[in-house]
Order: sequence, then structure tokens, then C-alpha cells
Amino acid sequence: MQVGLVQFKGTKGDSEASRDALDALAQRAAPGTDLLVLPEMAVTGYVFPDEASARRVAERPDGPTAARWSALARAHRTWVVGGFAEDAGDRLFNSALVFDRAGDLVFVYRKTLLYEADLPWASPGDHGYRSFDTGNGRFAVGICMDLNDDRFVDWLRADRPDAVAFPTNWVRDPLGTDEWSYWAYRMRGLDAALVAANTWGDEAGTSFTGRSAVLQSLVIRAHLPARGNGSTSARVARSSGS
Repeated sequence: MQVGLVQFKGTKGDSEASRDALDALAQRAAPGTDLLVLPEMAVTGYVFPDEASARRVAERPDGPTAARWSALARAHRTWVVGGFAEDAGDRLFNSALVFDRAGDLVFVYRKTLLYEADLPWASPGDHGYRSFDTGNGRFAVGICMDLNDDRFVDWLRADRPDAVAFPTNWVRDPLGTDEWSYWAYRMRGLDAALVAANTWGDEAGTSFTGRSAVLQSLVIRAHLPARGNGSTSARVARSSGS
């Protein structure tokens, strides 16, 4: 199964410029992949002080960001997973859009375990966990803090996908914990590859780690540096449960 990811820092306050820049990177990264993963809340930035400020950039699942990613999936015949701020009417969610090879939206995953930066505006996810068959392997979806949730990890152990699409805005640990080591620790005993698409740099006093990576069986199969936009890909092995 060929997986790819994009590391990206959007322009906060200008979602259209972010969509353009991210699309240019994704168009180069997508060819030949079965699954392409984009970061959490990829075009809006992540830190919002309240619901009103997040609502100004939130979109419905059929909004302009979805239109771009649907076209990307259809053009390259790849599955695309990317994070966005979801406007569900009376509630907002930190969500991920899942598109199949035809560009059809097949699922909206809502982040289940919220981080402290989500709490001022987002509701906990209520859609549950799902996995998807690309034809060359199966993948599941989790967003950032979900990897700290034993319920999610236990579900992965039972479902045994080949990969986990992991849009993230991973925050730098003030104690200096290495994110790759921590991700490997949380994925211990799982055959699935973690396809972690991260952001980087600083936003409203919060620092993000970059270092997007494909990690499988304690091995980093592809990675990007701590700073800068970019993309990478890797071929990952099928899970023993497939």
C-alpha cells in the first residue's frame, strides 16, 4: 500500500490562499498513492479563543475545501483524508473528510478525544471509528489527540487496519519528549502504519513540531523536517490481520 502525506502551515485568516498553497503541494504528492493524508484543520490554523472565531472559518462538509480535495482524489485516483473545522449547524467539530478514489465523500470523522485547544469551540466527536478498503489495503482515521485515547488504540487492535490516516497539529512538548518515540509507544503491538501529517511553526503562542512521518513497526519509513512545507511517501506492509 503506497501512502503519502503533506506537511503544511496555512495562512491563518486566509483560507483561500491556504487552499491554493496546499493544493499545489498535494497535487505533486498524490500521484501513485493509495492514500494521501493532509494535516488537522489544514487550511484554517488551529488555535481559536472561542466558538465565534472558529465559526467564521468553519465549513460544511460540502464546502470549498471539500470541493478541492474531492477533485484531488478524483484526478489522481487516490483516497484523500484531510482535517477541517466542521460547521454542523448548532455545533462545531474538529473533523476529517474522507474521499474515495472517485472523489466521493464517504465519511466525516469527528475527533473524539479533544485537546485543550479544542475545548473553547469544538464538541467531542460522535461518529465513532471506521476503516476503509482502498483495494490495496485498509486504513482507519484518527485525529491528533485520539492517539492518546485507549479506546481508539483498543479499537485499532481489534480492527487491524494496514494504516492509520493521522491528520495532526502535534504540539511541542515542553519536557522535550520526542514525538516519533511517543507515537511508536502508542502504536506498540500494532502492525498498522501511522501516516502522520502535521503542521509546523508557531500560532498564538503554541508551537507545533513538524516532523511529519510514516511510522510502522517501530521504523520511520518516511519523514519530513521540523520546519517547512513539504510532502513524502512510503510503501507500507499489509497488516497480519488483513
